[in-house]
Amino acid sequence: MNKIGAGRPDVVDLIMNKEVCLVINTPKAKRNYAEDRKTIRKACLKYKVSYITTIAGALAAVKGIESVKNGMGGEGGVRSLQEYHSLIK
Repeated sequence: MNKIGAGRPDVVDLIMNKEVCLVINTPKAKRNYAEDRKTIRKACLKYKVSYITTIAGALAAVKGIESVKNGMGGEGGVRSLQEYHSLIK
């Protein structure tokens, strides 16, 4: 994948062309990636692409996707956090 501004296609091009449905962006701390993170995040929001920024979040997402694919969405199926919150009494 080309870095933003280092050639085409880059990740923003793929997002705009609807060629990806999930972006996992975990930039290195050694370089200032603030502008790239902002550009990628804005593109994800605009084109409704899921966006994960941590390895822990990515692993949790992978486990959830795997569970759904294996038919183990849990009792009552898969629910959003908001749905679980509404069940708290």
